[in-house]
Amino acid sequence: MSMFFIGRKKPRFASMSHFNQLPEFEKELKRLEKKYPSLSDDLKRFEGIIELNPVGIGTNFVTVHHSSNLKIVKARLACKSLRDRSMRIIYAYHNDAVTFVYIEIYFKGDKENENRERIKNYLKSVL
Repeated sequence: MSMFFIGRKKPRFASMSHFNQLPEFEKELKRLEKKYPSLSDDLKRFEGIIELNPVGIGTNFVTVHHSSNLKIVKARLACKSLRDRSMRIIYAYHNDAVTFVYIEIYFKGDKENENRERIKNYLKSVL
């Protein structure tokens, strides 16, 4: 009798993926981590998901901007501390460098929509 091990599928770019953050994102993350202690673990789990599928799968991911080398995605982030999916995260995925840049994170109960001005500024700085 043989035994089979079924593990998580290894990401295509696991050794090449890089995760960066804008300074504004770092400030928001620190503030939110005080309120929601599971957020750092939830973010690590989220990184595993987007390494497998950079622009996400299903209705929890919406592409806000796309070009040949850059995609900006708005996603729902499941947060254990909230017991709900009301955290939102905006990130940029660079195809050519296989790099993810976190732009914004916010709690849906505190803020209705993303900061579009920040996204525009990021696009100006990159393009």
